Amino acid sequence: MAWYIIKRLFYAVLILLGVTLITYFLMFLIPADPARQIAGRSATVEVVANIRHQLGLDLPFYEQYLRYLGNLLQGDLGRSYVQRSQVSDLMAARIGPTLQLMAAGIGFELVIGITLGIVAAIKRNSALDRMLMAFSFVGVSSPHFIAAMLALYFFAVKLGWFPLGGYGGIEHLLLPAITLGVLGSGWYSRMVRSSMIDVLHQDFIRTARAKGLTRVRVLLRHVLPNAIIPVIPMIGIDIGIFMSGLVVVESVFGWPGIGQLAWQAIQQVDIPIIVGVTTLSAVAIVVGNLIADIAVLFVDPRIDVKHS
Repeated sequence: MAWYIIKRLFYAVLILLGVTLITYFLMFLIPADPARQIAGRSATVEVVANIRHQLGLDLPFYEQYLRYLGNLLQGDLGRSYVQRSQVSDLMAARIGPTLQLMAAGIGFELVIGITLGIVAAIKRNSALDRMLMAFSFVGVSSPHFIAAMLALYFFAVKLGWFPLGGYGGIEHLLLPAITLGVLGSGWYSRMVRSSMIDVLHQDFIRTARAKGLTRVRVLLRHVLPNAIIPVIPMIGIDIGIFMSGLVVVESVFGWPGIGQLAWQAIQQVDIPIIVGVTTLSAVAIVVGNLIADIAVLFVDPRIDVKHS
């Protein structure tokens, strides 16, 4: 177990280095000039050149990247070109709302997805099964922007059940969280359905039925615990996806999280914030996957870590 965790941590570091390298290189290729952006349109060439030198933007790419890595290891994500504040401070102020929305969204995903998957597996090949799987397909295929706008229009504007966005109490949290839950629940429902159908055909399930156990007890005690195991790694992946993929939903609902900060940075070509959010998202994905993989080992001790 210890060697498995050490190996995964080593791979995690390599992945994070690769993500930072690719992200920084793509930002390096952007034709925007941060020095001109900071100095303003009326600044002279000398002033722009001085700012570029102070920021180290006149250095070769590899020197800029190594400087960025050195600062990153010290917890310094750089300074925003537009907001003139430390990126770490800006992200720290936004991380709380994002974590709230992420936890609520994943919670709704699990409740909706697992429930639909269980029902679809029990009623497999029926009209209800096909209808639920069609709903799941539509959910995962729908663009987040369109779905969020429709949810806001119908449930906030037309019906008045929720506020028109913003950040505050649970009434502000529910609509964006449910929207995210519905959009992502299809992955869980399809996975749970497939996993449950597979488990239902195992020998130990036939043995449990032969012992005279009721159908409900077989499902709850034997089928569901085994069928849920593949869902655990998906939760780890979702942590990273939510951290990086809330840009549209947070912007539509006016939710002051990391996603909205990233959207503003993209519009303003604020490179330090874009790189910082991307790095944070990569860390979230790697850590989420690592936690999920370790959790699976405890849930299912049959997994052989020597060959993982």
